[in-house]
Amino acid sequence: MVQDDYIKQRLNLELEGMSVNQLTELGNQAVEMGLIAGHGYHRGQYEILRQGKVVLLPPPEALVYLQDLIRGVAG
Repeated sequence: MVQDDYIKQRLNLELEGMSVNQLTELGNQAVEMGLIAGHGYHRGQYEILRQGKVVLLPPPEALVYLQDLIRGVAG
């Protein structure tokens, strides 16, 4: 039981780390493409600076937002 909890916790941490890396990569790509001015975590939310405005989203929503933004230009 304790070992199962430990394994679940480790998996959650690994998934969270992967999400952080993916958000960072997408944010950097969006900056390089000139789509946003900046990005990063701010008080538990993900902050995206775009067109003079601050967009604060939960990390999973920020991931989708950045993907859609990049796809809109690339597609």
